[in-house]
Amino acid sequence: MGQVEPPISGQKANSSTNPNGNPPPLTKNPNLTNHPPQILHQTQPFFDRFSPAMDTMMNPQEEFIFRSKLPDIFIPKNLPLHTYVLENLSKHSSKPCLINGANGDVYTYADVELTARRVASGLNKIGIQQGDVIMLFLPSSPEFVLAFLGASHRGAITTAANPFSTPAELAKHAKASKAKLLITQACYYEKVKDFSQENGVKIMCVDSAPDGLTKNEMPQVDLHPDDVVALPYSSGTTGLPKGVMLTHKGLITSVAQQVDGENPNLYFHSEDVILCVLPMFHIYALNSIMLCGLRVGASILIMPKFEIGSLLGLIEKYKVSIAPVVPPVMLAIAKSADLDKHDLSSVRMLKSGGAPLGKELEDTVRAKFPQARLGQGYGMTEAGPVLAMCLAFAKEPFDIKPGACGTVVRNAEMKIVDPETGASLPRNQPGEICIRGDQIMKGYLNDPEATSRTIDKQGWLHTGDIGFIDDDDELFIVDRLKELIKYKGFQVAPAELEALLLAHPEISDAAVVGMKDEDAGEVPVAFAVKSEKSQVTEDEIKQYISKQVIFYKRIKRVFFIEAIPKAPSGKILRKNLREKLAGM
Repeated sequence: MGQVEPPISGQKANSSTNPNGNPPPLTKNPNLTNHPPQILHQTQPFFDRFSPAMDTMMNPQEEFIFRSKLPDIFIPKNLPLHTYVLENLSKHSSKPCLINGANGDVYTYADVELTARRVASGLNKIGIQQGDVIMLFLPSSPEFVLAFLGASHRGAITTAANPFSTPAELAKHAKASKAKLLITQACYYEKVKDFSQENGVKIMCVDSAPDGLTKNEMPQVDLHPDDVVALPYSSGTTGLPKGVMLTHKGLITSVAQQVDGENPNLYFHSEDVILCVLPMFHIYALNSIMLCGLRVGASILIMPKFEIGSLLGLIEKYKVSIAPVVPPVMLAIAKSADLDKHDLSSVRMLKSGGAPLGKELEDTVRAKFPQARLGQGYGMTEAGPVLAMCLAFAKEPFDIKPGACGTVVRNAEMKIVDPETGASLPRNQPGEICIRGDQIMKGYLNDPEATSRTIDKQGWLHTGDIGFIDDDDELFIVDRLKELIKYKGFQVAPAELEALLLAHPEISDAAVVGMKDEDAGEVPVAFAVKSEKSQVTEDEIKQYISKQVIFYKRIKRVFFIEAIPKAPSGKILRKNLREKLAGM
């Protein structure tokens, strides 16, 4: 999505209230007249999360807090995650739950529940204890789902890695998370064999594992809502990847915010077939496809890898009704020469996430799928991940504007703050997007300093994204404070690539930024300063990086310059480099 210009407005957010103390609704829906959106005007001090000294300098100020147009709902936060998502098992026990698009294998809901318990028993038998970390590096597959649910049953924590990561990347991830067990396929065994032997970490290959034990041999596990159940890795707003601690309560809250209630924000139901072409090791697929799909009793069609011809054929064959994708997949669908050869009329919802969806692409896809609701959500791993969701996806939908990222999810609060002063901003004023609610992360693993920089003393998670909320409560992303590069929805941290570049003997300084790309959204490119008398070439540097990182982190271009622009503090002036790119 290109940058969005906020409307010019000198007006303060509407503070008039009805007799119940709530402001009037801004977007009318005849089915929701008793629950208008809320803007809470509160007088309380703002505590700057970067400078404790600010606590004594700031005066109390008015806060503009935005809530969903949908009413808050009851969320059963005291359940374990696996119990919550399979709470309605008895209604769907014989129904297809997981469909393996690669070979047609089907697991019913009863199969999934029983096998997950057997996995938990197997984990217990090999010594996995409550609170231990299990690392999955598997392609999207039924085995991924079963391993995740089994770990939850056992009280273990799941962290997941891209199976195409290099051995060095996998070792770094496993060591940082203190994984006690690595679960993979036999074809990836060689990648972690050395790490396993050197560190005494067990490996289990799902395609050669022995049968699990019976569910009656499950150990008793006493789980607390604040226990961590998932540990995805994210680079946050800046810096190197960090473990994001997501709890049972947090993920239950996030799933409920999307699919629970009489008028769910994301209307999935038990007759739906939900496409899963996105990688399950990414929080988008893990939460908004896998967990949401299980919760409503839908069938989940799993593709281990993206291939446009297979994708279109499977949508037609299984009559897919829900297609959560990222913009590059949506672009591939829209541009496919085979699109008109397939009957895709079953698709009723096309949901984009992971990166902004441009208006031009949105219009193109809308013309190709006139029967489908089209829109996007906005998320961040640390937020659980969903902050905002398109209300065109609700059971009783609202009209939406092109380019909007949705409205804040229910049972949560959002505000927009001035990045310089921390002041809370009214409608139509761009600032940093902040979210508060039970769905956000517990914190970064073993990194209280990074946690305190991201979540302030009042519980607000600061996203690093710049946006504004308009008069209809819709959120628009304008820019990013954070330095992350989004390659086809994958996060690429410049700091990680810069560290590798600086380790090269013929590079004295380097910086990495994102360059716009039609297919990928962004690609990483490097600006480098050669060491004295160096004759190193662009291709040599690209090959040097490619040998050390996964495919989506590979540098696409290297530009040699005299000096990296930096502020007096030493911070790289990435804006200057982006401007230089734009002028090339």
